Amino acid sequence: MNLLKRLKEEKDDRTKGGIYHKVQIELTYNSNHLEGSRLSHDQTRFIFETNTVAPEKDNQSLDVDDIVETVNHFRCIDMVIDYAESDLSEVFIKGLHGILKNGTSDSRKSWFRIGEYKSLPNEVGGVSTTLPEEVSTEMAKLLENWNRKTERDLEDILNFHYIFENIHPFQDGNGRIGRLIMFKECLKNDIVPFIITDDLKYYYYRGLKEWKSERGFLIDTCLTAQDRFEQYIKYFRI
Repeated sequence: MNLLKRLKEEKDDRTKGGIYHKVQIELTYNSNHLEGSRLSHDQTRFIFETNTVAPEKDNQSLDVDDIVETVNHFRCIDMVIDYAESDLSEVFIKGLHGILKNGTSDSRKSWFRIGEYKSLPNEVGGVSTTLPEEVSTEMAKLLENWNRKTERDLEDILNFHYIFENIHPFQDGNGRIGRLIMFKECLKNDIVPFIITDDLKYYYYRGLKEWKSERGFLIDTCLTAQDRFEQYIKYFRI
């Protein structure tokens, strides 16, 4: 809770160079990078700090959606911090998605629902997910079971994440929304949060794929990420 308190204070004061600043850049860069964003770490930092995009030395063209979703992800993190202590709800989850995809090319597609559950079937890693007409029922069931719990630990959060990603409730953005939810629930339940970095990507995906038969893969990956986040906590003397 000391971490959440500090995040709220630094967010409200727009403190530079603190743990809030660190979380915004690291979580946004890494989560977007997992989903194919080509913005560099420095470009992500420049957007957050100066609202500008620094050109790379190779003059590589930039995807406008990458920039828009980076700005939107910063706002999603603010929402996670503001509502960290609230119960998880469909309204909150849909709200995150609405912010993340606002103003992107997806938002201009007639069949793409920003802030609403998917209208077309989709796959993740070649694996079928919950059909659109069943998503509302499955999400309601997932959240009812989650909010019924009086105590939650890291394994509970990862199990929620596994089910959420298998439902894959949105047309796109499910991975980022899922990781934002995990960050929120870690803050709410006084668990050290974590950020899945590029070097942990394949272990993270393997952990999700093998979760039903071997939970240790994903747990170990997230424990490693927690260890790294604890170094942030120690550095900023929280």
